Amino acid sequence: MWIRFKRDRTGVVCAVIVIGYFVVALLAPLLVKLAGTDPYTLYGQDPTYADQPILDDFGLPLGYLGGVSGDHWFGVEPQYGRDLFAMLMYGMRTSLYMALGITVLVMVTGVIIGLIGGYFGGRTDYWVGRVTDFFLSFPSQLFFIAFMPVVTSFFVDPREETPTYFRALAMLIVLWLLGWMGMARLVRSTVLSLREREFVEAAKVSGASPWRIVRKEILPNVVTPILVQFTYQLPSTILTIAFLSFAGVGFVEPTPDWGRLFAAGAQYAEQDPAFMFFPGVALVLFVLAFNLLGDSVRDAFDPKSGR
Repeated sequence: MWIRFKRDRTGVVCAVIVIGYFVVALLAPLLVKLAGTDPYTLYGQDPTYADQPILDDFGLPLGYLGGVSGDHWFGVEPQYGRDLFAMLMYGMRTSLYMALGITVLVMVTGVIIGLIGGYFGGRTDYWVGRVTDFFLSFPSQLFFIAFMPVVTSFFVDPREETPTYFRALAMLIVLWLLGWMGMARLVRSTVLSLREREFVEAAKVSGASPWRIVRKEILPNVVTPILVQFTYQLPSTILTIAFLSFAGVGFVEPTPDWGRLFAAGAQYAEQDPAFMFFPGVALVLFVLAFNLLGDSVRDAFDPKSGR
């Protein structure tokens, strides 16, 4: 698989881009420090920076492309003057690692449930299937918006500000509970076809325990769909987190987040359309690279592929 993958130049380039995003997100504090800015300072309102005006009388950035300059590499936010480069770096860090944690939980849960239903079959598979159908019946997008405030209200007084860590925990719980079903069905269908194969029957005849059969015989044969599904699930989760923040039920001010940047950009679209340029390009490039990486991984595992 590794030899086939290395021959795919598109896959290699996309893998480098994806890894680069995670490295940049990890080093966000260092990069922002090198730029001499931070994502929380209101450079357009702070009296400390009054001798360096970056906003005009209408609160719009001075200069070209949203105020791009040597001090503010990607420009500044209208009205407040926050540095867009710093906001994007920290926003990528928030979204990427939040999405990575959620995706891992979704994958692990889906794989376990799919293995149980597919291998044991019978009544076990029936009830696992009904539970999966129950969760699939929820309209996910509407449920995200409606359920997020409910989760937070159980633990935080509505009159108090919800801590950022609790918002992150609430999103993790909601996206986890409503995200594992696709993986579970995929693994279940694969296991159903594998459990009747000769090598599984041979393991049963030799006296191997169900746990050993699943771990040694079946699980290695479902690695391919799991990896491919992972490469599609992660960018989808990032877009969902961005959607929640855009809808106002995810991360809020002043936490930097990709989705919140788009929510702010929607307010400034007419006055400063350049504000959306760098966050938009960064998100499109990441999602495209990850999807192409998924195609390359699938082709690398498929010996019948002509690529």
